Order: sequence, then structure tokens, then C-alpha cells
Amino acid sequence: MDKTRLEIKVGLFVFIGLALLAVLIIQFSKGTSLFRDTYALRLKTTDVGDLKERASVLLAGVTVGSVKEITLADDSKSVTIVLQVYKDFKIYSDARFAIESAGFLGDKYVAVIPTFNQGAVLTNNAEVNCQEPFNLQEVASSAQGFMKRIDETAKKLDSSVAALHDQVLNAQTLANFGAAITNMRVFTEQALGTVANINLLIATNSGRVSIAMSNAASFSAELTQLGASAQDVLASNNVNVSAATKNIVDASATLKRVADDLQAGKGLAGVVLQNPQLATNVQVLAANLAVTSSNLNRLGLWGILWSHKPTGTNAADGVHAASKR
Repeated sequence: MDKTRLEIKVGLFVFIGLALLAVLIIQFSKGTSLFRDTYALRLKTTDVGDLKERASVLLAGVTVGSVKEITLADDSKSVTIVLQVYKDFKIYSDARFAIESAGFLGDKYVAVIPTFNQGAVLTNNAEVNCQEPFNLQEVASSAQGFMKRIDETAKKLDSSVAALHDQVLNAQTLANFGAAITNMRVFTEQALGTVANINLLIATNSGRVSIAMSNAASFSAELTQLGASAQDVLASNNVNVSAATKNIVDASATLKRVADDLQAGKGLAGVVLQNPQLATNVQVLAANLAVTSSNLNRLGLWGILWSHKPTGTNAADGVHAASKR
């Protein structure tokens, strides 16, 4: 009986020790405690990554609770994470929640990142949004796609360089380019020689060039004076110039009226131009006047009247005979 009781006591002691050891392990490894009051927070996110239940909740790097439950929504588009936070720690509504990793490949935990602590204090069962964790596989896939695009771009660039070498940097193009360089060098040498000759010409004829420039300056000054004088003349005779211009305009108008009257048959000249018989008579009269003036110039008035006066004729017949001669 004593031996059996001893075994029972030893077994009970070992059980109690193991239980205490388990409680201590849970308390120091996962940050939970069976003797501290907590309140719940409900986080909404689209992905939890590898976050597990009983994962730690860290506020500014300090363990303030643990993950109690992870539930998938009915629409399978969001996840609800229930946190157990010690009542000793206050979390404000302006804090940010994110799922992060301990190290590069360590366990996931919920990080609470305080900002200004200006919002209201979160209470039991408050709902907040949580940032999804960093997805290494997605980044690796994106990086793989990015590397693939880089490889395709490098191939296109290589093809472009090859096409450029075949079409632009071929032997004929390089020869033409070399010839162009040679021609450019020759042209440059000729241009330098021309510039040297011009400089020499200017140097040897600097006196003449100076005289020519002086003459040009004097001529320009005289032209300026002439222009000023012309402006003064126009300014001082502006009234006379205006009157002369008006007289010319009036004379032009008068000539136009006379021409219109002649064309319309008005006045003596117009009647003569419009009446053919009268015009003929005027022409005959003009011819007779021309003959008479010629006889007057040749014989004189008394010569016409008396010098060749026939017997038995009167003075009028003598005049008529003289006009015939």
C-alpha cells in the first residue's frame, strides 16, 4: 500500500509539473496568459498568408495579445481575424494593422503600427481593416514575368542592332561616310584658304576700305540731309502742293467734260464733229484760208489787189485771179 501511494504521489507531481511547464511554455512562447483580461478586435482583410491561430499580436514590437480565430467569409472574398488583446494596452482607431513575418521566412504575426493616437480607443469587438501580407510567390512570379519581358526586349534590341549593322554600317555606307569626311576636310581647307585670302585682301586694302566706308557714311549723311530738306520743302509748301494738285484734278475734270460734250455733239466743235456736211465746209474754209495766207505772205495785200489787175474786170475778179495764181 505504501508503495502504491508513493507511485500515485509521484505521478501526480509529474502531471502537475508537466501542466505548469506547458502553461509556462504557452505564456512565454505565444504571449498568452490565463490570468490576464483581454478584449477582442475583428480584423478584415483579403488574404492572411500563412498566419496561424495563436500567432502573436505586436504593438510597436511589444506582444500585446494573440490571434484567437481566423474565419473565411461566406462570399470567399474576405477573411475575418479575431484578436485577443490585453486590456492593459490601448489601441487607437488611427492605428494601422498589417500581417508581417518574423524575418524573411519566419512565422507570421499581426503588427499594430500606431500613428498619432488621435482617434478613439478601440473597444471590444471593434472592426478594423488589416493590410494583407507580403506575398513572396506573387512577387517572384511578377519578377519572373518582368525578367521575361526584359529578355524579349533584349532580343528585340539585338535584332535592331543587327539590322542597323546590316543596313547602315555596311561596307558601302562606311565607304560613303569616309568619302563624305574626306570631302568635308577638303571643303574645310578650302574655306580656311578663302578666309585667309579675304583677310589678306582686307589687310592690304585697309586704307581703301576705310575711305570707301567713310564715303558711304558721308553719302548716307547727305541722303539723310536731302530727305530732311525734302520734308521741310513739302512741309513749307504743303498749301501750294495741295492747290496745284487740286488744279490738276479740276483741269482733268474740265477736259473730261469737254470730251463728253464733243462726244455728245454739244457746242460748235461738237456740232462740227457730228455734222459731216458742216465738217466738210469747215475743211474747205480752212484750205482756202491756207491758200489766202500763202498768197498774202508771197505777194502782199496790194500786190494781190493791183499788180495783175486785168482790163475790164473789177477788184473782186482781180482778187479771185490772184488767189488762183
